[in-house]
Amino acid sequence: MQSNTARRIAALAAVTVLPAGLLGVGAGVANAEDSDCAQSSHDTKNDPSTVWITHTYDKSVAAAEFAAGTNVTYKIVVGTTSIGNPYVNTIRDYPPAGFGKPVSVKVTAFHLIGGQKTEDVTPDETDDGGWRASSTGWFVNSGNPVTAEFTYRVPDRAATGAAITSGGIDVSGTVGVGARRENLSACFKVRGKNPGEATLGSMDGAGVGSTEGQLSSTGSIDEVLGDTITRVIKNLGGS
Repeated sequence: MQSNTARRIAALAAVTVLPAGLLGVGAGVANAEDSDCAQSSHDTKNDPSTVWITHTYDKSVAAAEFAAGTNVTYKIVVGTTSIGNPYVNTIRDYPPAGFGKPVSVKVTAFHLIGGQKTEDVTPDETDDGGWRASSTGWFVNSGNPVTAEFTYRVPDRAATGAAITSGGIDVSGTVGVGARRENLSACFKVRGKNPGEATLGSMDGAGVGSTEGQLSSTGSIDEVLGDTITRVIKNLGGS
């Protein structure tokens, strides 16, 4: 692990070489407590199609704020609070308008051998603007929901302070678990980039930056810039 002294030295070196414009970039935290921008939503289904078994549906976004050009993850959880063991074979996510193909999709589900496992899934585009993760069937019971995580890149032109709300979800499977919930959305606010994110973004074109390894907006300036310069040196050295 890099020592505090090494971080500070790297940060001081960064200050002498980084463009002046990047040094003035702050976190730009927006008010994420707006009641109109809910980070999660919840719904249930209990009707004759479920044989009066209650199924639950949740969608949430990983944090209240993200910067343009960074990655945002939406989590969809399908479960049941009563008896029954439906199988879910398809989970469709509808991202906000203007978002591209998911960077990654992961599904966590119960397996008879090995219990809960998280696996990468290749998403397919739907005809109505969504992305789906499919399987022969993910098992669900009251103690083992199935969770799908769709990660996207926030568009570079997303305006700081804007509230971005996703679309809903669509689930297919057995025992009445299928449900389309257009109102099951999640919202986050766009914050300004922190110094590390701004620096890495400016370096992407040169092949030495990366928006996948985002830096925290709460890190101190020496930690953020120290980590940034360390990563640049490693890239330049081919390691």
